[in-house]
Amino acid sequence: METTFGTALKKTLHKADTRGQADHGWLKTRLTFSFSGYYDSKRVHFGVLRVLNDDQIAGGRGFGMHPHDNMEIITIPTEGVVEHRDNQGNHGIITKGEVQVMSAGTGVYHSEFNHLSDQTLKLFQIWVFPNKGNVKPRYDQMKFDVEAQHNNFQLLVTPIEANIPNTLGIHQDAYFSMGKFEAGKEFTYKINREGNGLYILVVNGSVSTAGEELSLRDGLGLEGISAINFKTENGVELLLMEVPMELE
Repeated sequence: METTFGTALKKTLHKADTRGQADHGWLKTRLTFSFSGYYDSKRVHFGVLRVLNDDQIAGGRGFGMHPHDNMEIITIPTEGVVEHRDNQGNHGIITKGEVQVMSAGTGVYHSEFNHLSDQTLKLFQIWVFPNKGNVKPRYDQMKFDVEAQHNNFQLLVTPIEANIPNTLGIHQDAYFSMGKFEAGKEFTYKINREGNGLYILVVNGSVSTAGEELSLRDGLGLEGISAINFKTENGVELLLMEVPMELE
């Protein structure tokens, strides 16, 4: 049973086929929250989680130099290779098993391209509102030992002030984790910061949690929990985004 901090459990369910979508030829994307030409007044953000895009980018194509400010941007490739460049002099090659973070802060220009000409790039593009404005722009990437995700939640992204080893820091009290669980497993996730909400994305497989049956690319936002139990009959890969619910 999931426990609470004294507030009623609140659920926000986003089934995969209800997401926004766009097809630009070279870019095919599914949008959990309002973005660019897709707008739904009921799907603007989940707490400080502002963007969750599920992108497929054709070989050799990508997003040319463009500006951002005051946003924490996380990129998680699931297939293929990302090439990053920005006006701060950073150049990165990011593959599956790696995660990229960028604090746009006072302002940054960057490009994100499919590094390979003969393979589709698939990635999650995630934006989080920061808890500090106008910070110095910064860039980082890290390769993770994905074996640590076997029947376990591996921390990927954490608050920069916490200085947690072997994770990527962002300017927000947020915790991102990924885990891959075998068939027939029951497991629990515990909230790191009281009051945070949890957004669950099924990357692959299926899982039962909070009275919901979730399948490929389904999303579920939970508020008012301190821990949440999961059960998978056939195996599942999950991306968990634990975020503050209050916009500062």
